[in-house]
Amino acid sequence: MRHRRTKITLVVVAVILLLLAFAVYLRKKAPPEAARLLPESDGIVYINLRPLRAATHFDKRPVQHDPDYQKFIDETGIQFERDLDEVAFALHRMPDPSGPNGPVAFSEVFVGHFDGRKLTKFLEDEARSQESYAGHTIYSIPSEGRTVRVALLGYDMVAASNTPTAEQIHSILDRYRSAALPFSGSSLLSEHYEDVPLLSLAWGIGQIGLPFGDSSGIQVLGVRLPVTYDSTFVASLRWTGALHLRVEEIAPTEGEAAASAESVQTLVGLFKAEQPDPEWKPVLDSIKIEHHKDRAVLRATLPNSFFEKLMDPGTLQAPR
Repeated sequence: MRHRRTKITLVVVAVILLLLAFAVYLRKKAPPEAARLLPESDGIVYINLRPLRAATHFDKRPVQHDPDYQKFIDETGIQFERDLDEVAFALHRMPDPSGPNGPVAFSEVFVGHFDGRKLTKFLEDEARSQESYAGHTIYSIPSEGRTVRVALLGYDMVAASNTPTAEQIHSILDRYRSAALPFSGSSLLSEHYEDVPLLSLAWGIGQIGLPFGDSSGIQVLGVRLPVTYDSTFVASLRWTGALHLRVEEIAPTEGEAAASAESVQTLVGLFKAEQPDPEWKPVLDSIKIEHHKDRAVLRATLPNSFFEKLMDPGTLQAPR
């Protein structure tokens, strides 16, 4: 009897270990939680600042802050370049590009080290109104003709949105309640996150027409890039001793992907002929363009100075 109980115990332990291993595997394959919380959108951008901060120490450099950002730092104790660990942006194309939001509105999820008491006090002072939704308080703050809605999701997570209605911030709060599901998220994320290379520090998914360009394509140096709103782009940055950029176009047809690859190759040749800045010459020399069926892929190695530009505090602040 004892032998049988021991055998049953071993089987139970083995099953539990297998389930735990499977759960860990799912988590590794799943999009980051900050990105999963974003609402439906036309584009997504995600940056993992932890490895970038460790590699560049951008948080140690003295930075001149604009008055509004300095006021935010003084009242909340939060300094984005020091305290922010992850940021995910959803881009929403606006039907009226001349409206208060311009061509694009944003929804964001920030993950980092926040003083909840100070941040709550700041939001209460700045808010024109408050709303209770899904167990959270949404603070509505006027900003340059728009309304920015902000909600504290947890001790280390904040959501914001400057879309015309509260629908997007409500969606983030709804997703937060089911965040334990590793493959939850917007349809754009579900369809294309598998195209993001593993261990990417920063990545984006969306369409080239957002926030610029139109359905006829984009012209650079007289060369027309035949990309349309039907083409989805997946861009990523990886660090393996150097910063590697990969941009993949998923075109509606093989012919359109081939035309895109050819146009970009022509454009790179023109840039090289223009005798570029010495810093960018190695970048142009590193570019490789491939065409596979309905996909065109560009690969390049970027200079380390690109890190510093990417980590400029103005890049990390939430759009107003």
